[in-house]
Amino acid sequence: MRTLIAALFLLFAGPVIGQTVHVLTIDGPIGPATADYVVSGLEDAEAANADAVVLKMDTPGGLDPAMREIISAVLQSPLPVLGHVAPSGARAASAGTYILYAAHIAAMAPGTNLGAATPVRVGGGMPGSAGEDAEGGDESPESASERKMVNDAVAYIRSLAELRGRNADWAERAVREAVSLSAQAAVEENVATLIASDTADLLAQTEGRRIEINGDGRTLELKGARIEDQAPDWRDQLLATITNPNVAYILLLVGIYGLIFELANPGALVPGVIGGISLLLALFALQALPVNFAGLGLLALGVLFMIGEALAPSFGALGIGGVLAFGLGSVLLFDAEGPGFELSMMLVIGVTAASLVIFMGTATLAMRAFQRRGVAGVSHLLGAEAEVVATEPALRVVTESERWRAESDDDLAVGDTVKVIDINGLTLTVEPMEKQDPTKHE
Repeated sequence: MRTLIAALFLLFAGPVIGQTVHVLTIDGPIGPATADYVVSGLEDAEAANADAVVLKMDTPGGLDPAMREIISAVLQSPLPVLGHVAPSGARAASAGTYILYAAHIAAMAPGTNLGAATPVRVGGGMPGSAGEDAEGGDESPESASERKMVNDAVAYIRSLAELRGRNADWAERAVREAVSLSAQAAVEENVATLIASDTADLLAQTEGRRIEINGDGRTLELKGARIEDQAPDWRDQLLATITNPNVAYILLLVGIYGLIFELANPGALVPGVIGGISLLLALFALQALPVNFAGLGLLALGVLFMIGEALAPSFGALGIGGVLAFGLGSVLLFDAEGPGFELSMMLVIGVTAASLVIFMGTATLAMRAFQRRGVAGVSHLLGAEAEVVATEPALRVVTESERWRAESDDDLAVGDTVKVIDINGLTLTVEPMEKQDPTKHE
């Protein structure tokens, strides 16, 4: 009897015992850090012999390269990948829609939505919205480029829809017309597979469903499986922080100015250390982001011009040019942008204005220092006033409480006030103060 009970228990509980499902969470814009987290998570799930992966999403979209890297990993994974837009109130917009289409099962929590998958470019409106110019002529280079980009996105999302047997026509509309759907409408339109309130509900509803993984059919038996949340580790969180374009931009500026201050004040150490670390972090972030090297070059040129203005005043030519190059380089720094990856124009304006103030202040101080009389050696006596204290046997004057030998081409008397016009060794050349003001002789 005990043997029979054990056999029956193993027969019915066997498919569940030891089953594990890893949950990866995409919360926020999709960028290089998100792609690294998801790709690593899929590999770790395979190495841990997990039975499936749930990709839980709440995202406004993100960068195209990161999205394609995630989708490629999902398509190549030997494990079932269940996309789930959750919790209630979440969305899978733009890049999130593509990823949901790539998943073997597309689930949505009540009160969620997806869509608006039109690709975005810097400085333009909605791509594909302008086919011809105002007079019905040929397409401009910009509209032709946008059309190519939209057509590529349409072909990509249609291929994903056809692979998973979902609504390809609506997927195309999501790209061309930026339409969106609620969770219930998505299920009715065959865009999503089912509505599930949480991960346990999702696993229960997928029980017995057939999916295809790399050409092989598989029946899902995940009901009651152990759910393990795989949260991003500190490395993923650090990468997500520094690959934010605004943070990368600030790190770049801190690095540049830190090294400038260290070179201007050798031995200060602190600016050099902070600047070096910030610059390396910025360069690491920039290699992961779509950077426009023309913008980066303009940024560097602007900094060099402002330094040149401070060291060799050019009446504002270098300074104004440097500020303009700096501002334009900041605007053009990132070659493409997606939701959550926009460079703040207020930050650019603020940093440019601050750089202008710093440069103007440095240039002003440099000019004042250049015009100021020396305070060391005897050169500071040039232009100083002195009083004649003796004329025989030699001319003697007193200036700054010091008695000096002097010479002059003018006749001087004791008590005259003179001005130092030259210094020859320990002898001052002086002339009467009245000689400096012709009106006194009228």
